[in-house]
Amino acid sequence: HVQLVESGGGSVQAGGSLRLSCAASGHTISMRCMGWYRQAPGKEREGIAAIERDGRKSYIDSVKGRFTISRDNAKDTLYLEMNSLELEDTAMYYCAAVEVDGSSGGTCYYEPRYWGRGTQVTVS
Repeated sequence: HVQLVESGGGSVQAGGSLRLSCAASGHTISMRCMGWYRQAPGKEREGIAAIERDGRKSYIDSVKGRFTISRDNAKDTLYLEMNSLELEDTAMYYCAAVEVDGSSGGTCYYEPRYWGRGTQVTVS
């Protein structure tokens, strides 16, 4: 079993930056594709950035060039560097992981098995 805990959310003005972290514990060796997902009020959850164990990355178009996903396998930590934040980026952000590699368009191919509880990002 894997536990994921996000941190780093908060309130920021448009154009600002935030860095989200996701600390993993448990059977972390099993984690392959990891991703950041977000859900805004009244909207469906969407995958925005994914990274595979070998470092391959993918992003949803709306965050390309502004967000950067990275992972430190030695520290079992996933990151999301968010720059040039926009009002539309306001959402609850979730970290997720699945035991199989493969991703496209910011989403792991396989539905993540493990999820964090989320961290709120508010852009005003």
